[in-house]
Amino acid sequence: MQNLTKFYIGGRWVKPMSSATLPVMNPATEAQIGTVAMGNAADVDRAVAAAKAAFEAFSATSKLVRLDLLHRLKAATERRFEDLAQAMRMEMGAPITMARAAQADAAIGHLQGFIDALEELEECKVLASGDILLREPIGVCGLITPWNWPMNQIALKVIPALATGSTCILKPSEHTPISAMIYAEIIHEAGYPPGVFNLVNGDGPTVGAALSRHPDIQMMSFTGSTRAGIAVTRDAAETVKRVTLELGGKSPNLVFADCDLEARVAASVRECMFNTGQSCDAPTRLLVERSCYGEALRIAKQTADSITVGDPTQEGDHIGPLFDKIQYDRVQAMIKMGLAEGATLLAGGPGRPEGLAKGWFVKPTIFADVSNDMRIAQEEIFGPVLVIIPFADEAEGIAIANDTPYGLAAYVQTGDPERALRVAARLRAGAIHINGGGFNYGSPFGGYKQSGNGREGGIMGLEDYLETKTLHGVG
Repeated sequence: MQNLTKFYIGGRWVKPMSSATLPVMNPATEAQIGTVAMGNAADVDRAVAAAKAAFEAFSATSKLVRLDLLHRLKAATERRFEDLAQAMRMEMGAPITMARAAQADAAIGHLQGFIDALEELEECKVLASGDILLREPIGVCGLITPWNWPMNQIALKVIPALATGSTCILKPSEHTPISAMIYAEIIHEAGYPPGVFNLVNGDGPTVGAALSRHPDIQMMSFTGSTRAGIAVTRDAAETVKRVTLELGGKSPNLVFADCDLEARVAASVRECMFNTGQSCDAPTRLLVERSCYGEALRIAKQTADSITVGDPTQEGDHIGPLFDKIQYDRVQAMIKMGLAEGATLLAGGPGRPEGLAKGWFVKPTIFADVSNDMRIAQEEIFGPVLVIIPFADEAEGIAIANDTPYGLAAYVQTGDPERALRVAARLRAGAIHINGGGFNYGSPFGGYKQSGNGREGGIMGLEDYLETKTLHGVG
């Protein structure tokens, strides 16, 4: 934990130039568990200088060298796996069973996906025209990651930079710095050259903006809110750097009467509540065909009532707290907004679950009889809150599903394979999950509309960190 008060720059843990700090809190106990240094523009300048100095040599390394480093990174990650899981259990309240199975597992799963993609990547090929196409590392990359899936997003940004021969500066969420600190230690153990990876903690308006505006950074990759993504894009515009964004969502989940209603509605509710609803692609709008609407409400209520909320240190499939008081207050305000808008409270409601007087715990909440123009149907709540909206037929269901500024994910529950493909083709979202189909490591992840641009994971995730050069007249 001593490294929380330092930054990892140029292959060493160094004292920050800024004197600002922030307490690191455990959201389940409301107790302080550490103190993290908060950087400034001078800290960013130092990290960028280290990354820029390292780029010339690292960008010239062969694919075989970079693959060997990735395999060493995987071995080091496996050795620190439990440390990563326990860090996210402490800093964001992820229940330990889930922290191991999903949060920490992402560090290894995405890494293997990038290893597979790099093995397949053609860095040099002859085009049909006879010209030669080269793919080269883009340069110094600024990477900004969120608190809700700390290792998932760090892996999706840091690993492709390392894999392609780029260098980088990571600004993780200041609210979840422990897992990022451990990952910096893992990268150091794997033997990456000094300056290839750098870590500077801080907030978005200070460190994030300094990265986005920096003239020696060629690419920014950001995951977070749409509002913050717009700020990153504006800050990056003056230096015309590449910007990739993975932003918010309000994902629709269409339930047709021909699906296995009992299984699919129950699974849909649990999917929404997973990670305490703090996932940008969570299926938070359950659109139900009117002919099975009443039965779906019964199943949804029964499922929500069966979900337990509890101590993240305990094994089990319960959900934990929200990550801090600010988020707790926001979610409570949106639950009260749903009541004020006239939606029917089917399960949960305001306040903490019974028996939990401390910690930022929220009742799994479901609103029924929601119309898609309500705020609770349009705005990302980012908590364990599900809204249920009826639709008359396939056309209306698709229209409601697409009636959102977001387009990160969508879900379809149907027993008709032809309908599944037909509906999926009309949904404006980057990922369509059919009958519980989950995301697989190595597949591209990203959204349409205000959910962002670019794709993370696998071969497309590597391509975002590459520039294309063509050679003419060689042959």
